[in-house]
Amino acid sequence: MGFLDLISNDIGIDLGTANTLVFVRGQGIKLNEPSVVAIEVASKKILAVGAEAKEMLGRTPGEIMSIRPLKDGVIADFEITERLLSNFIRRVIRHRYLMKPRIVISVPSGITEVEKRAVRDSAENAGAREVFLIQEPMAAAIGVGLPVHLPSGIMVIDVGGGTSEIAVIALNGIVNNISIRIGGDEMDEAIMLYLKKNYNLLIGERTAEEIKIKIGSAYPLDEEESMEIKGRDLVAGIPKTMKISSVQVREALSEPVDAIIEAVRQALEETPPELAADILDKGIVVTGGGALLKGMDRRLREETNLPINVAEDPLTCVVRGTGKVLEDMNHFSKVLMKSKRD
Repeated sequence: MGFLDLISNDIGIDLGTANTLVFVRGQGIKLNEPSVVAIEVASKKILAVGAEAKEMLGRTPGEIMSIRPLKDGVIADFEITERLLSNFIRRVIRHRYLMKPRIVISVPSGITEVEKRAVRDSAENAGAREVFLIQEPMAAAIGVGLPVHLPSGIMVIDVGGGTSEIAVIALNGIVNNISIRIGGDEMDEAIMLYLKKNYNLLIGERTAEEIKIKIGSAYPLDEEESMEIKGRDLVAGIPKTMKISSVQVREALSEPVDAIIEAVRQALEETPPELAADILDKGIVVTGGGALLKGMDRRLREETNLPINVAEDPLTCVVRGTGKVLEDMNHFSKVLMKSKRD
């Protein structure tokens, strides 16, 4: 361990569409906040970042705007992402007068060169000394503790807020991957659309997310549940309450869930036969927030006939992976994405 390592705080960031998690080397996960920024429209001044800003989503007066700067796993608003990152980096690093940190950031595997550069630039402008990028499914596999360096195949499904990544990993690399821009956000939208179309009820993103978490499912439940929801009646224009059941929510979620299943099938079809045999033995690991959708594992098991293992604490797998990479940069140097400054 060199002198530089002693005085610099290295951090791993899972820069997600829904949540951003930060891992500080030697300290573990120090921050887990929604990727939301509230700004004052006129002055562009930042009023709140993270959980506090999320509370404001859909509730702000005209002069305040709550923004989610990442869309589908990539940066949609460059300037705001930079400010989000620098706010989070400031929060976890106490000794600012020391060396700037080295940062490992996870990105969707389907990311383009331009998008890569955007992530790298935001992190550098937010105060990084060096930036390393790692693909989300790879970080998730390392976070779960899978042996990514072996020649045998591992399949990881990482269902996040903005993207779902399905990857087959062997020998420190991704053999084949499918990255679709469908995740938890699309599920929330599907619930909003379903209620609007079938019941003329308008609800906000946060209510939709709450419905998904409480009674959403991808497979018939042993005991179906229901909950009361509040929204605005589109016909009468007044607030109204209605009861919704998990059966209805499952119907609402069928499209995004089917799209994820379809991508998994496609990934399996493209897997080399030798690696397909490994996956048959070891099964598939599911990580990300989408792994928490009730019955997701049963649905996948039924569709693929493969053993499905949901990672423990699926929300933090990716950031734990970036943390493990930081702890042992030399060992993991092969899994970092190559893209040098031109």
